[in-house]
Amino acid sequence: MSTRFPDRVPARLRRRWSEEGHYLDLSVYRLFRYAALAHPERAAVIDDHGTVTYAGLHAEVLRLARGLMDLGVRPGEVVAIQLANGAAAVAAELAVAAAGAVALPFPVGRGAAEAESLLRRGGAVMLIAATEHRGRSPLRQAEGLRPRLPDLRLLVGADDSSGIMAAYGARAAESELPEVDPNSAARILVSSGSEAEPKMVAYSHNALAGGRGNFVASLRRGHDPIRAQFLVPLGSAFGSNAASVVLARHAGTLVVNGHFEAAAASAALARHRPTHVLGVPTMVRMMLDHGGPVDRGAGTVLVLGGAPLDAETARRAREAFGGPVVNLYGSADGVNCHTGLDGDPCDESGPGRPAGRPDPGVVSVRIVDADLRELPSGEVGEITALGPMSPLCYVSAPELDERYRTPDGWVRTGDLGVLDSRGRLRVVGRLKDVVIRGGANISPAEVEAAVRTHGAVSDVCCFGVPDPLMGERLAAAVVPHPGHAAPAAEELATHLKERGLDAFKCPEHIVRVDALPLTPAGKVDRAALRSLVG
Repeated sequence: MSTRFPDRVPARLRRRWSEEGHYLDLSVYRLFRYAALAHPERAAVIDDHGTVTYAGLHAEVLRLARGLMDLGVRPGEVVAIQLANGAAAVAAELAVAAAGAVALPFPVGRGAAEAESLLRRGGAVMLIAATEHRGRSPLRQAEGLRPRLPDLRLLVGADDSSGIMAAYGARAAESELPEVDPNSAARILVSSGSEAEPKMVAYSHNALAGGRGNFVASLRRGHDPIRAQFLVPLGSAFGSNAASVVLARHAGTLVVNGHFEAAAASAALARHRPTHVLGVPTMVRMMLDHGGPVDRGAGTVLVLGGAPLDAETARRAREAFGGPVVNLYGSADGVNCHTGLDGDPCDESGPGRPAGRPDPGVVSVRIVDADLRELPSGEVGEITALGPMSPLCYVSAPELDERYRTPDGWVRTGDLGVLDSRGRLRVVGRLKDVVIRGGANISPAEVEAAVRTHGAVSDVCCFGVPDPLMGERLAAAVVPHPGHAAPAAEELATHLKERGLDAFKCPEHIVRVDALPLTPAGKVDRAALRSLVG
């Protein structure tokens, strides 16, 4: 039985957004096909192996779609994809859409327990996995999981030499492809969230290409095609803006490396001169510490999300990249807001960090209290969101729909924010993301922003560690600037108190690291850092 994806947004709102032009009312594959027919020789994907044009990618998509259908994948079924960034991952996702199935991409570095959880709860009938990636084999890992995954009928390997399903040479004819309702599920986004298992969120074709497509449209400059360099995995929630949005909606070009390394990312930027770079702040700090990029003539738009963006990083990035720095507040759960091309991501005139003015073509935002009553401007409360980008539902988790979706479709983000008198959003923190030291709440994001003002600190991640007396104490993993030593706890505390930070918020454990470890989704791996504190 196919996984069900009930829509938590009232149908009348979906119809209204369509009438207002926020939706294109075409499936992701149909949009991609029109782009490929209009621009056959344009570069679609530039990866570690070269350049694939729209015509070449379209041919591969039709070949893979034919293979999927011949293997018995039916419309509405879930096909998981665990591939490194590259043309193969893009072709697989678009082929799943062409076959009328639902894509469940997730980063290639996910471990066995997390992969099993995603495949089981998603009801995946097929997994397309890398035969080898950086000394590991996601395909062999999945083979070991099959006895515990009764829905998983098919495993298909992909490698750099033979690609995906190399035996299938014939392409699907357009007449063989199913008609797809643009309001039906297209892709499942995986959120790292606060749950014991990653949350899975189902998005329709319209919500991806329409709602998320409107977000990317707001960041375009002029009429030239987008050339978007994705530092994050395409299988992450942030990476979902690639195939369905940059390619299918905007007929742009993707620039990707198989995995993130600061040197390789800087080299790709210098060589391919993207119009936009999308990543998390930690990745950009790594690139800046590596010595690049400095190309003020290019004026690259830098779109940073996935973690709080501090003012110092924004200033350094704007100087190095030569273009606007956009602070993006968004998540797989269904919220998106950004400071835009003309906004100031360094604005420190209010609490937390600026996130710009919500775009109703993407989502509208309300600030509510614990009883979901809307609060007036200037008051801090929970951020809720609803709009054309809103997802259908949480996958196989009605309890999460009950907890995080209101009866009229609004997403409860679990984030704290405030709207000012001009309707601009500032993100203050998270309801759950706190360290509780002796009964006092500490926001790691607040402390991190203060620590980065120390002259010796390039980057930092703060996290709680268990303590028998206080319950938790705050630790900080510090990446010093080249040629500097990490400040000792006492020195750092003095600096932070001079910055106005309360004494109880100062980190009590300092761990020096050469670089912050990243999860497969590209976010800082706090669990790995926690293991370094004895």
